[in-house]
Amino acid sequence: MRAVVGSNNRVVGGKPAGRFSVEFEIANNDDLALVRRGVLPADQVRRQTISGVVDPGAAMLVLPKTIVKELGLRLGRKIRVRYADGRRAQRQEAKEVHVELLGRDATFDALIEPKRDTALIGAIVLEALDLLVDSRRSRLIPRDPEGPFYEIE
Repeated sequence: MRAVVGSNNRVVGGKPAGRFSVEFEIANNDDLALVRRGVLPADQVRRQTISGVVDPGAAMLVLPKTIVKELGLRLGRKIRVRYADGRRAQRQEAKEVHVELLGRDATFDALIEPKRDTALIGAIVLEALDLLVDSRRSRLIPRDPEGPFYEIE
């Protein structure tokens, strides 16, 4: 599997267009499953509110290695990645990261980036949560305020 980490968006006002930071919550989905089964008290779920750069030109969710360790996320396979500047590398995958953003939630696999201190929120997360990027105001907005709305054939 291959993933793109970061994008080559055009630059507007000194920063790439469409890129801005948001706060969101992540949790260990394995812990949440144990809570649902009545095995773990809800207050023992490993979770954190973190800052993430929204980059619709990137594909995946990318998390700092330190956060992955703190949450005790399960590790997956190694994934080949290509950075916006053309560099290529292999990065470990973190499995089943529960993401809550703007009242919406879903579970994703994430790439682990050893030297990042913030997350990167790519197109897969934005699509799954049905969030639109308002680049002019540097914010995310739900396409439908009542919840995700998906188009199918």
